[in-house]
Amino acid sequence: MFTGIVSAVGRLARVTGGMGNGDRGMVLTIRAPYKGLKRGESIAVNGACLTVARVVKGGFTVHAVDTTLGRTLIGEWATGRAVNLERAVRPVDRLGGHFVQGHVDAVATVAGVAEQGDALLVDLRVPSDVLELCILHGSITVDGVSLTVNALPGSGVVQVSLIPFTRGHTTLDALRPGDRVHVEGDVLGKYVRQLCRTDR
Repeated sequence: MFTGIVSAVGRLARVTGGMGNGDRGMVLTIRAPYKGLKRGESIAVNGACLTVARVVKGGFTVHAVDTTLGRTLIGEWATGRAVNLERAVRPVDRLGGHFVQGHVDAVATVAGVAEQGDALLVDLRVPSDVLELCILHGSITVDGVSLTVNALPGSGVVQVSLIPFTRGHTTLDALRPGDRVHVEGDVLGKYVRQLCRTDR
């Protein structure tokens, strides 16, 4: 479980195929400033919950299996890419964002980017199953970052507003129209949707 508050921006130091023994998927070596990492620990990488397979000097490695590659953009990543990182939340931590599972629901496309004062407004075109989880001033996770829904302009678009701190401490300030990002809908909305279904 995470909260969508990015604690570091890491960088892909190496991207390779599977770990052998018939494994497929990809192995990512990520440079990160974390201390005290342990094998088996969960880390959200651009919003995708991955397990630390090995701890290496200055970072860690994770294995993205085929199912993960099938629902994320990880299969397109290359060495040098910057990624948002968050370690799993502890029961004593402050919940500064919202409850984030690290389960990417879909890939969204940036439809527009506009400066508004000191904020950056980003319009995201999202699939209908994610859009129906979004409410005005509700929560959505974009590349692992907990954000507030600023507006619902229609036509399958969700707008978020990036404050200066978020722009300076995550990868989102570099977003441009046409870019694709991981999105995760609010888990509370998912439960409400399931409970309200009439076809159960």
